[in-house]
Amino acid sequence: MSLKIYNTLTRQIDELIPGGVKQDKPEDYPAITIYSCGPTVYSYAHIGNFRTFIFNDFLRRYLKFRGFSVNHAMNITDVDDKTIKGSIEEGISLSQYTEKYTEIFYEDLKALSIEDVEHNPKATESVDEMINILKKIDANGMLYEKEGSLYFNIAKFPGYGKLSMLDKREIKSGVSFDADEYEKEDVRDFALWKAPRENEPFWETPYGPGRPGWHIECSAMIRKIFGTTIDIHTGGVDLIFPHHENEIAQSEAAYGETFVRHWIHTEHLLVDGTKMSKSAGNFYTLRDLLAKGYSPRSIRYLLMSAHYKKQLNFTLEGITQADQALERIDNFILRLNDRKNTTGENSEVDAITSALIRDFSETVDNDLNISGGLGVFFEFIHKVNSMISEDKISQKDAEKIIGTVKRLDQVFGFVFSAAEEESDADRERIDALVNERIEAKKSKQFARADEIRDILKNEGIILEDTKDGTRWKRKK
Repeated sequence: MSLKIYNTLTRQIDELIPGGVKQDKPEDYPAITIYSCGPTVYSYAHIGNFRTFIFNDFLRRYLKFRGFSVNHAMNITDVDDKTIKGSIEEGISLSQYTEKYTEIFYEDLKALSIEDVEHNPKATESVDEMINILKKIDANGMLYEKEGSLYFNIAKFPGYGKLSMLDKREIKSGVSFDADEYEKEDVRDFALWKAPRENEPFWETPYGPGRPGWHIECSAMIRKIFGTTIDIHTGGVDLIFPHHENEIAQSEAAYGETFVRHWIHTEHLLVDGTKMSKSAGNFYTLRDLLAKGYSPRSIRYLLMSAHYKKQLNFTLEGITQADQALERIDNFILRLNDRKNTTGENSEVDAITSALIRDFSETVDNDLNISGGLGVFFEFIHKVNSMISEDKISQKDAEKIIGTVKRLDQVFGFVFSAAEEESDADRERIDALVNERIEAKKSKQFARADEIRDILKNEGIILEDTKDGTRWKRKK
């Protein structure tokens, strides 16, 4: 099996070959180097942002699941037009302003079970590397100065536009642009380094005082951490132009080598079928949704359930449907746990668990098809549930199945959670209370049975009476 992913640069599904040299097995490759454009910390990240961040998390988790090692960086943009504007409006320093939103962002990542990556560089910590890149671009004749700012001469870089499929006729040679974000219809020389303005932070350079343009920040952080060509660069489709196009131009102009082998971009998120906006009343941060009582686990499930190259239509009804899917998974795990104290061993279990891993991997290897992978998982749940109903699953079988599901959850991140799993002591205590309640009802001690029910309810424990007896689960 080989892992193949759509590459925005080639406009086709390419085999992922870390380091650029084909090897026999994932473990034979060097660590896959990944850079993901992180947040600009000027406000709360919204759910459109988190669709991309959850995809990044799924990507790294799946690569590790497949046996690759990973060296992953996600930056923090802590200086740009937006952060400077926000800090001035609040009357605090840029670092105070951005640190507040950086901490909020990390809290949101934790709530969504997004793994820590190996590197979280900040733009302000890579200014020396930015200056090195400026010097190299200058030495190669692709930089010019105008009114204290430094611009990249896109007409002198032959490959400009290759990522965004830019029509070369649209390029306005010699016309410069200070804005960080603009449209393909207005292609101009972009700012590498901006002249200082009143009340704005600045750094001293051989070219005079100033501050970085947005695009050079990512190039500098990548160079500082990885030193050479990287395997994967991720981001939302909105970053293809101008941000990622400009990253390629300045990096390849400076160093004369391929910047990135594989570009992966996630599609837009819609809310109720339309573009998310505050004026339309359909703009959500993670904290907005949590305040409405929605579970971060369900939000994670919903945001990662659609293929990354398809627009995801986010609705509150969709979260409810995610709740239902997770309840189906939870009930499956509960039924497996209920098989304790049953004996025997079903030889079919080894075959179906091996088939689950094989079929899941083959499906997701095809352009990270997570929706298809979830389909494989739910088919497995249906099959095993039927076997449980036919009393064909013993405690030992159930333990094997749970172990296999835990392997898959290394990719999913929503089946089990360290915060949600009970300790052995807690499980034994709750089991004892449930059994005591059963006996109290049998002996008509209804007051005690009600008391135990209330104790468990206050702890978020839901009791369910089934044909196999009373089972409990924790409310999500």
